[in-house]
Amino acid sequence: MTLPLFFQHLANGISLGSLYALIAIGYTMVYGILRLINFAHGDVVMLGAYMAFYLVAIFHLPWWISFPVAIVITAGMGVVIERAAYKPLREFPRINLFTSAVAVSFLIENLGIVIFGGRPKAFQRPAFMDIPLQIGQVTIVSYTPVIIITAIVLFAGLLILVNYTKTGKAMRALSKDIETTGLMGVDTNRIISIAFAVGSALAAAGGILTAIKFPQINPLMGVMPGLKAFIAAVLGGIGNIPGAMIGGFILGISEILIVAFLPDLAGYRDAFAYSILILLLLFRPTGIMGEIQGEKV
Repeated sequence: MTLPLFFQHLANGISLGSLYALIAIGYTMVYGILRLINFAHGDVVMLGAYMAFYLVAIFHLPWWISFPVAIVITAGMGVVIERAAYKPLREFPRINLFTSAVAVSFLIENLGIVIFGGRPKAFQRPAFMDIPLQIGQVTIVSYTPVIIITAIVLFAGLLILVNYTKTGKAMRALSKDIETTGLMGVDTNRIISIAFAVGSALAAAGGILTAIKFPQINPLMGVMPGLKAFIAAVLGGIGNIPGAMIGGFILGISEILIVAFLPDLAGYRDAFAYSILILLLLFRPTGIMGEIQGEKV
């Protein structure tokens, strides 16, 4: 493999890793606070992509309005899911929350098939994202740097929120002890809803960027990216936001480079991701940046 071709694959891997990282953050934020794996999170990715699609196709809004509006709407949907399916079960055993998350996932997928139709729809990229770029001997399509830059900006905004705002400090306190944080005067319900809203907004952004990279959407489009993002979150350390980012980039880059170096194994790229999860759970269950934490009961 030539050096220019390597850098071309590397750019593709970083853009794919950006998508996994954006989605993985939602898993890790919810788990960090509630110790819940929100298996409906991948379907929120699909909802974000469809919201953007219909705002453009039906309401004829320009992309620079429809994309942010779709993210806001999807964030609201995330709050509705939390309030309707998870909040009433917080005091019950964790298996109840887990079962509810699986049920919500199947509900969203099947509602998506009924409402949106099972046939895939073409997602039209903005024209400026479909331009070939020549950087030295490396050729990439303009949506690749757009995805990477957008993800970096969103990551930076999230880290500022979590580390330098009162809401972020409350989120970090809840991740340590919900009951004690509530006794100190923090509105735990509001903070949990904000965490779901932020995670869903990032998932929506990931869904829109996924539709830009792979310009076709369908009601099950969030299943595989959701599973991959979950693996990325576990790889980085579930509950650790920087770890989710790192895990996403590692998984995305590894997938692309393995297929590039070993094209005969291209059909096994999904199996590779699951192999990483199995090996990680065997040799480092807490992930790259994770810490051993007791289960909340």
